[in-house]
Amino acid sequence: MPPLPRDLLDRIGTAGSLLCAIHCALLPLAIAVLPSLGLALWLGDGVETGFVLFASVYGLAVLSWSYRHHRALRALALLVPGLAALWLGVLVPALHHALLPHAVLMTTGGTLVGLSHWVNLRLHHDQAACRTCAGDAC
Repeated sequence: MPPLPRDLLDRIGTAGSLLCAIHCALLPLAIAVLPSLGLALWLGDGVETGFVLFASVYGLAVLSWSYRHHRALRALALLVPGLAALWLGVLVPALHHALLPHAVLMTTGGTLVGLSHWVNLRLHHDQAACRTCAGDAC
């Protein structure tokens, strides 16, 4: 696939993951307000699990596919602990039902997933720059 669509996939992954991290950081504050607005559905466990599942499939697909091109593990080294944090926050009842630990874990996980997409984007740009200066010591 040409670099532009790969860059777009990483930009979407970065933005989505960082928005997820912001959502998780602000969720404890919103818990008191959302039920009064009739938006409690968005706080449900199913929605959160769905987001984590989507982030896992999307992140693993994009970064695994990209690895075949740049052969650097830096992005995956951020993605895997980020996804582990997200899944711990969703699946471990003691962490899932404790407000502050859950928020910290989910925010950290979302941030790591977002950073992994950002690092992957940088790796694409570095690889493209190296191709441009083909004869130089890149």
